[in-house]
Amino acid sequence: MHPNISHIQHCLDWQATSTDRFIISYGDQRYPDLLKQISSPPLLLFAQGNLSLLNSPQIAIVGSRSCTPYGQQKAYDLAQQLAKSGLTITSGLAIGVDGMAHQGALTEIGSTIAVLGTGLNNIYPKRHSTLANKIREQGLLLSEFWPDTPAYPSNFPRRNRIIAGLSLGTLVIEASVKSGSLITARYAIEQNRDVFALPGSVDNPQACGCLKLIQEGAKLIVNSNDIVNEYPQLALPKNTQVSASDSPKQSHFLLDMIDYHLTSFDTILIRSGLDVVSLQNELIELEINGIINAQPQGYIKLKG
Repeated sequence: MHPNISHIQHCLDWQATSTDRFIISYGDQRYPDLLKQISSPPLLLFAQGNLSLLNSPQIAIVGSRSCTPYGQQKAYDLAQQLAKSGLTITSGLAIGVDGMAHQGALTEIGSTIAVLGTGLNNIYPKRHSTLANKIREQGLLLSEFWPDTPAYPSNFPRRNRIIAGLSLGTLVIEASVKSGSLITARYAIEQNRDVFALPGSVDNPQACGCLKLIQEGAKLIVNSNDIVNEYPQLALPKNTQVSASDSPKQSHFLLDMIDYHLTSFDTILIRSGLDVVSLQNELIELEINGIINAQPQGYIKLKG
């Protein structure tokens, strides 16, 4: 073999330019033990940020890039709650569920790891450059690819084995039956790790992959404690669920008339019996409080 010396030196120079950059080999004592257990562990890991998170207890959160507002909210909330419980949230920095999960975790002092399908010098997607910077500052960016590796489509399914391999379990939030998130779930199953799935409407194509996983034996979860309770050996604190008295606005009478999938304004108007102006005012209040999400064709209930 004739290694590319200039390429190797470029990587060493990359590591030397900052104290928060690391190259971790398979034999390094810092290499995560869980990742060593998979069938094809990467020989090198390039990392930037808080390296101590690499061996922390992790839960992967993955899902659709084109998720619904409900999926976005659940990814954010569950990631926030799980991070508060002491788990590190691991995902792939993609738009949709991945990005919302990272953002939710960042509200809990940054216990999140983003596994990239590119080199760490090429953040993808570009729109998540700011998010990646926050993760680098408060969490950890990770890749098995040389720092300058561009976005090759074949690299993204490969990185999914690392997401699953680092984690005690994988939570899938909104995934179609052909979603790449199911690749991560399959890796988790092959690696004898837990798979969790958030149920959704049978009429929502983005929920069909999750429902299929549940049919095949994935654990149905309705809140973060359903995951935390699976790992009593970690002595993680349970989350305190929000009660009705803590959030009185969530008992608004209109919530019984708005569905968790898209509900048109005219449908809500008929159900409520309100006049147009009064209904608009009530809907604006619910939207401001983050209880519903407004769409061009109507409204979606997020909480209640």
